[in-house]
Amino acid sequence: MCALALLTLICAAAHGLTAPTDVRAYDVPNDDAGKGLDIEWAYEAPTGETSPTGFHILRASVDEGQFVVITAEPLDADVTAYRDAMAAPMQRQGTALREEATTYLYRVRAVYDEAGDATADSAQSNAATARGNLYHTRKTWMLLWIVAFAAVIVHLTRRARAGHVPKIRRIAGLEAVDEAIGRATEMGRPILYVAGIGEVSQVATIASINIYSHVARRSGDYGTRLTTPCHDPIMMQIMRSVSEQAYLDIGRPDAYNADDVFFVTQSQFAFAAAVDGIMVREKPAAIFLQGVFYAESLILAETGNSVGAIQIAGTDKDAQLPFFIAACDYTLIGEELFAASAYLSGEGHLLSTIRAQDIAKATLMACLVVGAILQMAGIDLIARFFEVAL
Repeated sequence: MCALALLTLICAAAHGLTAPTDVRAYDVPNDDAGKGLDIEWAYEAPTGETSPTGFHILRASVDEGQFVVITAEPLDADVTAYRDAMAAPMQRQGTALREEATTYLYRVRAVYDEAGDATADSAQSNAATARGNLYHTRKTWMLLWIVAFAAVIVHLTRRARAGHVPKIRRIAGLEAVDEAIGRATEMGRPILYVAGIGEVSQVATIASINIYSHVARRSGDYGTRLTTPCHDPIMMQIMRSVSEQAYLDIGRPDAYNADDVFFVTQSQFAFAAAVDGIMVREKPAAIFLQGVFYAESLILAETGNSVGAIQIAGTDKDAQLPFFIAACDYTLIGEELFAASAYLSGEGHLLSTIRAQDIAKATLMACLVVGAILQMAGIDLIARFFEVAL
């Protein structure tokens, strides 16, 4: 390989052709090993000598040592940098992991005619390997944001443990939970709780289970029957366990009735029809629709509205929110559903996390407003701070 390179340089010199110099290769910074290697070189044609029409990039792995051209067409004559995206380690099929990176050497070939016969190759570059970066300097603002957010949570949690429970914004749907249970008790009619048709592993379903625990405790306190039809047999077992524990917590294990939590069917619209039948026959005074809902949402909400029940709904499915808002008395929108367990518990250390989220969102909104104003004034300070190189 060395003899061939030397022969190439001698031939170029004999024809009066100048080769590129100072060829350097290095890993692309802040790319998480995803963008390959950058190659830079210098070229300055002597006075009176013919300038090249373009440049080709040649690459060889350290193990093989055979240089091959990797550019399909010559680069423009005024270009002195090139990014080799193919040098990045390939991703393993079916995983987020990458193969072991290869170390490469590079040459830059100056092309002096369209046929590509008159060329001059540079000396080989340093060896370079595309690797993941331990620290992404363009994401510093994310690190600062996480540290600041964690500091706010720790501060508020410590204050809560000292007796200073943070005040958070009022969520009407959660404030109405006790009102709905009390209404059912006064009317002597049952409460119906539907946890949706989602899987147990879905976040909205988990949030619904937390709300159900609170509803079960309150209904047990008031001695009101709580009916819970389930879409999934696994969900039925979980809801039974939660209900039983709720009655134990309030000291009324005798009030627990396993038959009030039952499996219906896993068929979407058959489940909706069965629940509608329960609403029409038993006429519950309060209905909770909390969890994952799809096309059956409006069917359930309309039927509940027709029997005169106070309805509190909540889901993280944007497409179903309009139906709940139209047909229900209260609707928990998105993150309000996730904040329900902390809100209903009234425990300071849990409320601190909601307060911290509210502070973070208010800060981000302020940054957006200030950044927009500064940008219109021609000052891009905020925009550059939050910029992320992808």
